[in-house]
Amino acid sequence: MAKFSIDLKAGNLKEEEKSSRGELIVGIDLGTTNSLVAIVRDGKSVAVTGPDSKNVLVPSVLHFGPQGKITVGDDAKQYLSSDPANTLYSVKRLMGKSYQDVSEIEERFGYEIIDEDEDKLVKVRVKDKFYTPIELSGHILRALKQRIEAELGEPIQKAVITVPAYFNDAQRQATRDAGKLAGLDVLRILNEPTASSLAYGIGLKDEDEGQTIAVYDLGGGTFDISILRIEQGIFEVLSTNGDTFLGGDDFDQAIVDYWTKRYDLDLSNPVFRARVRLLAEEAKKELSNQDHFVGNIDGLALEIEHGYFVSQTKSLVQRTLDSCQRALSDAELSKNDIDHVIMVGGSTRMPIVKKAVGEFFGQTVNDSLDPDQVVALGAAIQADVLAGNQQDVLLLDITPLSLGIETVGGLMDVIIPRNNKVPTRVGRKYTTSVDGQKNLKVAVFQGERDMVADNRKLGEFVLRDIPPMPAGIPQIEIQFYLDADGILRVKASENRSGTEQSITIKSQYGISEEEMALMLIDSLNHAEQDLAGRALVEARNEANNVLLSTRKFIKNNESWLSNEQSIALNQLADNLEKSVKGGDKDAINSRVQELNIYSEPLAHEALDRNIAVAMKGKVIE
Repeated sequence: MAKFSIDLKAGNLKEEEKSSRGELIVGIDLGTTNSLVAIVRDGKSVAVTGPDSKNVLVPSVLHFGPQGKITVGDDAKQYLSSDPANTLYSVKRLMGKSYQDVSEIEERFGYEIIDEDEDKLVKVRVKDKFYTPIELSGHILRALKQRIEAELGEPIQKAVITVPAYFNDAQRQATRDAGKLAGLDVLRILNEPTASSLAYGIGLKDEDEGQTIAVYDLGGGTFDISILRIEQGIFEVLSTNGDTFLGGDDFDQAIVDYWTKRYDLDLSNPVFRARVRLLAEEAKKELSNQDHFVGNIDGLALEIEHGYFVSQTKSLVQRTLDSCQRALSDAELSKNDIDHVIMVGGSTRMPIVKKAVGEFFGQTVNDSLDPDQVVALGAAIQADVLAGNQQDVLLLDITPLSLGIETVGGLMDVIIPRNNKVPTRVGRKYTTSVDGQKNLKVAVFQGERDMVADNRKLGEFVLRDIPPMPAGIPQIEIQFYLDADGILRVKASENRSGTEQSITIKSQYGISEEEMALMLIDSLNHAEQDLAGRALVEARNEANNVLLSTRKFIKNNESWLSNEQSIALNQLADNLEKSVKGGDKDAINSRVQELNIYSEPLAHEALDRNIAVAMKGKVIE
C-alpha cells in the first residue's frame, strides 16, 4: 500500500506521495440529498472536506441565478425557500426517468418538470431553458471534482461513481454520462450497497469463516437492500431488492401531508410550499431526539408529536421490510443466516428505522461508520483497487470501449457500456420511424462520443422483410453477445414475424491501446459539445414525431375541427417546423410544449368521439 505524506498547511499532497502511489482515482457518492467524494490516503479511505475543512457533504442542490450563474451545494441550498422555481433538488430521483414515472410525485418538486409526453425522458424547465437530469447531475459532479482538485492540488480525471443497486440500465447510463459531462472518465458504476460492504468488509475479510451481510441503504430518495457473501476477501452479491422512489424525502412528505390536512394548508404558492417542506425535514430530524416538534412560518405554528410521525410513516418503513423479505427469499436464506446488518444512508439515523430493522433481522444493527459517508468510502476503496494500489485483488475482464448502434439522427445508442464485465449479453427493443418500413439497417459502432460520426464503425447489416406496419408498431429486438474473447455477435429480430439477421465482429477490432486512450480523451474533451449536439438531435427527432402526428390528426379529424382550431394547429405546427430548422433546442422544446398544450384537449375530444362511434348501437350490461 502506498505511504502518504500530507501537507496539512497547504492541504495538498506532497511530491513524494504522488510518486509513491499509483494512479489516483476517486470514489464519488452522487446522492439525492447530499453528495461527497473520497480517496484512499495512508491505506485508509477518507472523505474530502471543503474549503472550511469541516463539512464533507455537498448538498445536491443547484441554483440558477442572474446571467445564467449556477451555484451548487450550500451556496445553492439557501435559495430553496426564497427562490424555489430556480432551485433544484432531488435531481437523482429524475435520472433515467420518464414523465410517466414521476407524474405521481411531480407536485412535490418546487420547480417545473415538463410532462409533454409520458414516454419520453424527463426534462426540467428553468426560466427559458430546458435541462436534463444528466446535465444537472453533471454540475454537481463538477463541483465535487473541483473540491478534490483544490484539496489535492492536481487534476482528477478518473472516478468510480455509485448508484442504487436497483438503478436500471437507463439510470446507470445517465450517471455515466453526467460524469463525462463533468470531465470524468467513469471507470465503474458501483452499486451503493456493494460499496458499503467494501467499507465495512475490509475488517471482516480476515475472519476465519465467511460472513453473510445484509446492507440496508435508505437515502434521501432511494432504498436498497442487498444480501452479500464475503469470504477470503471475495465479495459476492447474492440478491438485491429495493425502490428507487422511496427515501427520506417521502418521510418529509408524510409530515407535509399531515400538516396540510390538520391545518388545512394551501400549498399552491411555491415559496410557501418550499418553506413547509424544509420545516418538515427539520421536524423529521428533531423527532429522532425528542417527542414533540413545533415550527413557525410567518406566525403560523405547525406541530407534530412523535407518535403521529411514527403512525404517518409506518407504511414507508414496512415497504423497506417487505423488500428485505424479498431479498432474503431471492437469496434462499432466512433471517438467521445473516451475520451482520449494515445501516447505510442518512435516513437510517431515524430511531424508528433502526428499531424496525433490528427487530426484523433479530439482531443489533451495525452503524459504526457514518451512514452519510460509508458509500463514498467504499467507492474510494474500489477506485484504489482499479488504480493498482491493492495488488492482491483480482478484477474480472471488461470491455474497453462502449458498443452500440446508430439511431435516428446519427445518435450513438450504447448497448454495452465500456468497463462492462465480459462475457455479457444485452438486448434492447426498437421500432420503425416511418409507416410501412420493410427494411432496417443495423450499424454497429464503438466509442464514447454521442454521435456515430465521431466513433468507429465496426460493421452493419440489414434486417429485411419486416411486415409493413404503421411507424412504432414493429417490435425489433437488438441483441449484443460479447464473449470472454472479445468477439461480438449482433442479432436483430422482428418479434411479430420472426424475421432475423446477425453479424459477427472479431476481438478488439484492431484498436490499439493508444487509440483507445485517444478516443477516451476525445470523449471527455468534447463532452459538453456532444451533450448539446445530442440534445439538439433528440429535440428535432421529437419535434418531427409531433409534427407527423399533428398533420395526421388534422387530416383525420377535419370533419369536426372548427376552422379556427385547424388554423391554430397548422400555425403552431408551422412555427415548430421553422424552429426545427434552427439550432436552438430550447426554442424547439418551447414550440413542442406550446403545440402539446393546445392539442391536448382536442386529442381528448377526438378519443371521446371515436369511443362514441364505436359504441353506437351497443349495450353495456
